[in-house]
Amino acid sequence: MNLENSGLVFPQEYLRAALMVSLLSVWVLVGLFFYLNRYTRREYFTIWTAAWLFYALWLTLSLRLGDPNPGTIVFAIKQCCVCISAVFLLWGSLRFLGLPVRQQLLGGFMLFLVVWTFVSPQAVTGLLQVELPVFILLGLSSLFAGVCFFRLRKERPFVGAGMLSLGFLLWGLYLGSYPFSQQYGNLYSAGFFVAAVLQLFIAVSMIVLVLEEVRYNAELVRAEIAAVRLEKEALHAKVITAEEECQSLYNQVRLTEGIQEAYDQLRRAQQTVVQQERLRALGQMASGVAHDINNALSPIMAYAELLLTTLPDLPVAQRERLMRISQAADDAAQIVARMREFYRRDLDSDRLEAVNINRLVEDVVELTRPRWRDQAQRQGIAIDVDCQLDPIAPILVCNPSELREALTNVVFNAVDALPHGGAITLTTRLIAPPPSPGAGNAEQNVQIEVRDNGVGMDDKVRQHCLEPFFSTKIQSDGTGLGLAMVYGMVRRHDGSIEIESAPNQGTNVRLVFPVRQRATTSAPAPVPPSDSFRSLRILCIDDEPELRELMRDVLEAYHHKVTVAAGGKEGLEMFQSNLRGPAPYEMVITDLGMPDIDGRQVARSIKAESPRTPVIMLTGWGTMMKADKETNPEVDAVLSKPPRIQELNDLLQRISAKSAHSLS
Repeated sequence: MNLENSGLVFPQEYLRAALMVSLLSVWVLVGLFFYLNRYTRREYFTIWTAAWLFYALWLTLSLRLGDPNPGTIVFAIKQCCVCISAVFLLWGSLRFLGLPVRQQLLGGFMLFLVVWTFVSPQAVTGLLQVELPVFILLGLSSLFAGVCFFRLRKERPFVGAGMLSLGFLLWGLYLGSYPFSQQYGNLYSAGFFVAAVLQLFIAVSMIVLVLEEVRYNAELVRAEIAAVRLEKEALHAKVITAEEECQSLYNQVRLTEGIQEAYDQLRRAQQTVVQQERLRALGQMASGVAHDINNALSPIMAYAELLLTTLPDLPVAQRERLMRISQAADDAAQIVARMREFYRRDLDSDRLEAVNINRLVEDVVELTRPRWRDQAQRQGIAIDVDCQLDPIAPILVCNPSELREALTNVVFNAVDALPHGGAITLTTRLIAPPPSPGAGNAEQNVQIEVRDNGVGMDDKVRQHCLEPFFSTKIQSDGTGLGLAMVYGMVRRHDGSIEIESAPNQGTNVRLVFPVRQRATTSAPAPVPPSDSFRSLRILCIDDEPELRELMRDVLEAYHHKVTVAAGGKEGLEMFQSNLRGPAPYEMVITDLGMPDIDGRQVARSIKAESPRTPVIMLTGWGTMMKADKETNPEVDAVLSKPPRIQELNDLLQRISAKSAHSLS
């Protein structure tokens, strides 16, 4: 091949030497990349190794065959080697950056360059036009690799990355200028020596980078090892501390016999106390509401009873309705009084009555009819209620209001369990008690059963359904108190409750009560005969206008002379002004909670002025005050709201007779 530069011929041996040096440096670079790929297992090293192998093949062909003319098969093979080298170098750079690339695109690009190699000699005549696109691509690939290493240098303090960036940038410039250097002989040969230097520089830079990366990774590993060692030491210290604590606890257990049993007992006691406190808190909250509810119930209950007493000629239908109003109001008063009685075990013996169970069940069916019939029909469903009552069921001694309320709650739960309609069956029967020691003298038990074919309960719900505040009625007004009240009522009556249920198989609730005689209690003070009733001068003190008018109407119906006062201060002034007069008050009835002077202060002031004047406290907290023994010594009697007029009049006559007897 003849190369000219300023009219001088460049020696062929000098060119072959340059090609040999460049080829050796390329093989050094190939060997280095192969070694790095073997021990690092990085894909881009494999790709770059392939790129340098094809470049080495191009140098070998140039060394053995020289520069053939365009259009020959040798020229095409050499150009294909350069094309493949350029594509592999670009591919390795992309993999080094972690950029996603489709291999089909690279294959298509390589195919384009190969086609260009075979087609371009037919389209263009100059060697420069044929080789320039290929070597520009190869140079751009090298420049891209230099940019990749420059980015690595910016991210991590690797000097080798900076050296490689410079090396690949210079290598790219050399490859891009290669087609032009062929026009000048001395520059063409010198370029191969420059290429050899750059290749060795890249090899050395790669070694430096690998060593720095190894050192960097080693430092990271040492830092991780140090962190793990610190964590291990801290964990070891915790283990030692835990062992010492365990040893201390073990020693304490060995020194204290029965400590586990004591702890279990304490835990059970704590759970019991917590449950009782929760129920007590509910009772205290309910007592605040009870006063207002009882005030609202007082006119309903008292006027209904007054009408039943003073109008004996009422038609049967109207009298039945008044009785139902009175009974419903009495049940509501009992509900308010027992809102905090989940945790109480005592049973008020004064409230026990001999109850016909069958009649009470029929009353419950009638009371709940608006819920299971009318409301269900409005919702487009049908619920059938059937009573299967034992005709020989005995009389049960119980609190009828409590039992009626309990059955109402159970029936309402059964209705809620029938969202698509169904059937509810109420059954009464006599059963033999289970044999157990200490069963008493009861020979039979009364069982009341409420059965539905509704959605039922799973085992988890069934186990917790009797707990206070447990409810599955998330989107309704369920409070979780209904079955808890039923359970409390059953326990106070020495009975038991059994619940059988399964999902989609309905629920069966059985209330079992022992048949017993009514306990004998101390008889109340005898009520004077009706012919000895006398009219009393009574002062009624209450801050509620409706209740003042109610007391006036009720007491005047029994021919008492009634004066009302709108508060404690006004009542005391009226009592003091009449005390020295010809007709002082013979009885004072006062409310407890009043804004200016409360009932306790009123009672103390009256007793200080006139110790023999009886004072009766009529309050919505009456039931709670009796249960908690909160009565004052200045108060002769406590009466709960809503008042029962017959009970009120009997109490007035007893206290009046007792006061007259003490004066005589």
